[in-house]
Amino acid sequence: MTALDSTEVQVTVGVGTHADVHVAAALDQLGRLLVTQSVPSTPAGFRTLMAWASRLGAVERFGIEGTSSYGAGLARWLRRRGVEVLEVDGPKRQNRRGRGKSDAVDAEAAARAVQAGTATAQPKAGNGAIEMLRVLQAARRSAIKARTQAANQLHALVVTAPDSLRTRLRGLSRPRLVATATTFRPRLPLTSTMTATQLALKSLAVRYEQLTAEIEALEAQLELLVAKAAPDLVAIKGIGTDIATTLLTTAGDNPDRLQSEGAFAHLCGVAPIPASSGKTNRHRLNRGGDRDANRALYLLAVGRMGWDPATRAYVERRTTEGLSKKEILRYLKRLHARGLYGRSGREIHLMS
Repeated sequence: MTALDSTEVQVTVGVGTHADVHVAAALDQLGRLLVTQSVPSTPAGFRTLMAWASRLGAVERFGIEGTSSYGAGLARWLRRRGVEVLEVDGPKRQNRRGRGKSDAVDAEAAARAVQAGTATAQPKAGNGAIEMLRVLQAARRSAIKARTQAANQLHALVVTAPDSLRTRLRGLSRPRLVATATTFRPRLPLTSTMTATQLALKSLAVRYEQLTAEIEALEAQLELLVAKAAPDLVAIKGIGTDIATTLLTTAGDNPDRLQSEGAFAHLCGVAPIPASSGKTNRHRLNRGGDRDANRALYLLAVGRMGWDPATRAYVERRTTEGLSKKEILRYLKRLHARGLYGRSGREIHLMS
């Protein structure tokens, strides 16, 4: 294995995760590859992986790709047993040119990222109130997307409907169109384009109503959970259930993994990135981070520009300094991330 005795070996494990199989690579404290191993992505496979790593020496840390997707189960399993887990980004394409691509190579790269100190992020715990919010929000967004698609298809069918039906429906608002289409009773079996179009319109209208009821039920549960998880956050004017849920989900059930408000700003993609060179001293827009959280901060900033006197005064002052509206919004998003970090983080911590 190595020239070191197994009792002296400090093992760092990198894991490339997939739907059915996880591939692990173990390095010793000198960065030498010990061996690789594949295990099923099941609790039994996790036990096999931990036993395998323990036989190689003292396990220090695991670096896992995809801790919010395929690696979520393994990350939770290891954390419950007191093992330090770090989140590793997938290898960049340019880094693969010299070494190629394989599961074992990716796993080794994950372990080396941990040892090099380039992988320092702790994964979300995914086992508390915020995970409940995340899964409900995902279902709500999916339902909203499906409802929008149904509404668009409904209007598209009206455009191509037989003349008499199109004349009757084309001027109706969406609620009245849905209500009218649900009353259609086309005679079966279908014998004309009129009856076929009526059946299609009825199907889409019923689907629209069902999705609306589903969305309302999910929103009610989200509102209850957010009010319990972060009452101080939703008490702030301008922050509703959707914005609060997004920001809380970004922070996760273990906000202590965020060491500062700057880390939270980077996570939301609102921390400016240095882009200086020579005599030029400037920063550029951060295009990374959680784009949903970035959007939530954007909506909050735009809303406050309309009704908050302090925000409007800030905008006027920065405008006189020569800043554009886009630049001012970037500053506002950063300021809001700083102000909300303590509130969202503290409330999540209390619920964890």
